[in-house]
Order: sequence, then C-alpha cells, then structure tokens
Amino acid sequence: MGCTDSPGYNLPPCPPCPRHSTRVARKDCYTEVALPLYQNLTIVQQPVELGSLARRYAEEAARFIQRASDSGRPFFLYLALAHMHVPLTPPVPPAPGRGVYGASLGEMDALVGRIKEVADSLGKGSTLLWFTGDNGPWAQKCELAGRLGPFVGAWQRQRGSETFSLRHLVLVAPVPFVSLWAQQHCRGVDQPVASGSDSGEAGAGLGTAGGSLGPARRKWLGASAVAMCTLKGSAQKLLLGSLLGGSSAKQTTWEGGHRVPALVYWPGRVPAGRTSHALLSTLDIFPTLLALAGAALPPNRRFDGLDVSPVLFGWSDVGHKVLLHPNSGAAGKVGAIEALRLAQYKAFYTTGGAMACDGSTGPEERHQPPLIFNLDRDLQEQEPLDVASREYQAVLPAISRAYAQALQDIAADNVSVADYSQDPAAIPCCNVQHVGCRCHGATQDPHLENRTPRLCL
Repeated sequence: MGCTDSPGYNLPPCPPCPRHSTRVARKDCYTEVALPLYQNLTIVQQPVELGSLARRYAEEAARFIQRASDSGRPFFLYLALAHMHVPLTPPVPPAPGRGVYGASLGEMDALVGRIKEVADSLGKGSTLLWFTGDNGPWAQKCELAGRLGPFVGAWQRQRGSETFSLRHLVLVAPVPFVSLWAQQHCRGVDQPVASGSDSGEAGAGLGTAGGSLGPARRKWLGASAVAMCTLKGSAQKLLLGSLLGGSSAKQTTWEGGHRVPALVYWPGRVPAGRTSHALLSTLDIFPTLLALAGAALPPNRRFDGLDVSPVLFGWSDVGHKVLLHPNSGAAGKVGAIEALRLAQYKAFYTTGGAMACDGSTGPEERHQPPLIFNLDRDLQEQEPLDVASREYQAVLPAISRAYAQALQDIAADNVSVADYSQDPAAIPCCNVQHVGCRCHGATQDPHLENRTPRLCL
C-alpha cells in the first residue's frame, strides 16, 4: 500500500520526516515518497487518508456516471479499488462475528453496491458492470490477508517437509516468529534469551501457560530470541513443511496467487445466476469491451486477450486454451514466463514460495522437465504427474510447443524497455520542499481543504 502515515493496518508504521529538510538525521522516519491520491493528473492528497477513501471512491464514481448520463454520452469507468490487500483502516466498530478482514470486505461490497445502484437508477440494462480481482491473499499479513480457499499450492507448502516425533523444541528465530509459533504450538515456553553480546538486556517473558505471551520486560537484542518450547500434544509430531515452503499466494504463480473471482452484470444481456468454467483472464477485458463498442483493436501489436462476450452472454464455455503466468516476485526474474496453463494442465519451469505469515520463504527451484499438474482432479496442486506416466508423456510435447510459441511470440512483438521507477521526474510529489513529499493538511478530508490542488513534476 505504500506509506500513508495512518495508524492501524498500514504496516509497518512509517512516521513522516520533518518538513523543509533535505538531509535526514533521524533513523525512525519514512524518507520515501508518501502514497498520493490523484484526481486526473492532479495530486489532491499526499499521503492519502485511507479512512475516507472508500467513501470518496463511491462519491466520485457516482458523480462521473451522473455527468455522463446528463450529457447523453456513453461512458467508461475504471475503478481500481484499494481493497482488499489488507484492511485499509480498523473498522469502527468491528462488525460482530466478521472480524477485521470481513468488515473491510463488507465495506468494499457496499461501495460496489452503491455504484451498481447509481448505474441502475439511470437506466437498468444499459450499463455493463465487470468486477474482478488481481491477485490472491498477501500471506505475510497473516489474519489481515484473507484465505486461499481450496487453492493452497500444497506442493509448495509441503516442500522439504519431514516429520519428527519430539516433546521439546529449541526455537532460534526472529522475535515475532518465536512469539507467533509459541502461541500456536507450545504448552509452555521457558524464559527466552536474546541473541547479542550484552546478556543483561535479554529476557522478555513469554510466559508458560498455554504458550501465551507475557508483557515484554526487556528489549530483545538483534530482534531474535532463543526459547525452549514444550510442544502441545497435537504438535509432538511436527510437520516442518509449512515452515520451509513459504506462501503459495500473492506474488507466486500457484493458483492461490493469481486465480481470482469475476462477476459480470448486465440485465437483459448476461444471464442471471449462470456460472462458467471457461478459462478467462483480465487480459480479455480490453478486447471484449472494444468488440461490444464496435471498435477494432490497434493493428500494430499483438494482444493475448480474447473477445469473450460469447462466454458472458451464455453462448459458449470456450475461453483460452493457453494462458501464460509471468513470475510475480516469489521466484525467477520478475515478468519472465516460467509457468503456463494448457487446458486443464499447468506446467511449472520454476517454482518458489513468497513470504508466509511465519516469515518463511520457499527457495527458487528450476524444473526441467517441468512439473505438470492436472487441475481438473488436483486443484490444490499437491501431486505433479509422474514423469514416467503415460499422461505426462502424452501432454509434455503439447506443453513444450505452446511454451516455445509463447516465447517466440513475445520476442517478435513490441517490448517496452522503459523503467520509470528509476526516473526522478516520474516521482509523484506535491511538495518538493519536503523530503517525503507531504502536503500541508494532506491528512485532512480533501473535501474540507481550501488549498489549490497541484501536480509537481
């Protein structure tokens, strides 16, 4: 989410550095550019105030739709929600029985519902609404990240697992991990000893009742600890795979990383209550909308997306036969194509796990020949096909051809080499006199601000 200076769930906290300073002596302030809120090309808030963001999105969307209706013009509204990586702010009060994540999900649902009501009120059946996500849960955020459902990437999570029978375990790990692990698996924890040279600064008192954590009484040097854990009965046969494989969610090419829900609403055109198993992609949105508008795709480049309106209208259940899954940060070079889908089969030339809630990551592994899963019967991606099996040998040539064709197609097309992340002129900043680009009054509600919004380049 970037830094917003907001308390709550925008972790880690990042207080702003002093204003009008080009050199920062403090070590505990955030020197990077604060997260801005744009209206068209103008920064109206920096850092953005997350607590009012959902309301502002809904209000601006409603105004945009109303203006288009009043002018009699067709409109296209792309609303990129800040939900649901993590809850934006603590709900006040938390919804009973739903938890923090559920309350945030409810806020997003209400936002989308309001936009639907506005569109329907101006002519039900005249507007297509297409709702989807962009990635799976951000696992390192633990209970604030949602769940994977059945798409657990079991092969990755079990990678390197071994089972041991034991009653006691010595933990040597970062303090947050020791605390979390003790809560879940230990009946009692002996007084931990911090790493570091000054033993007089050690000791934090984890407590010994049911693995619960007592208040910290001394700081832990080096942010790591050594503690003796007496295991609960359920943990005496200890499976270490989940500690070694990392996460199979966001930033990975496992199904839990990129498989997302999609809903399409268009009364009178899209059949209500219908579910399709066609293999679709967010790459299909652009070609589909252009086809519905009667426009043609630009001829000077290739598009991986399809016009999937026949699927939306219930005329077909045929989508992609081949989909490419670019590396997203967990393993391999970011953007490289090292996993692909061919019908019900999915092949991995590289695997790896992103950072999990317990702090672990799964190491990058190369596979030649590739791992191949049959998702029709193994949605959890638990057991790859045996390389010697007839099924593997039958599908491998088709996968190899599809993979080679995809790489050749990419190499022959227009490829951008620009990297604006390294260009200082592209950094959004409303106040170049401030080391973190924060605007005066930026944490107030923008509707109450009297200053003139501006764009600094």
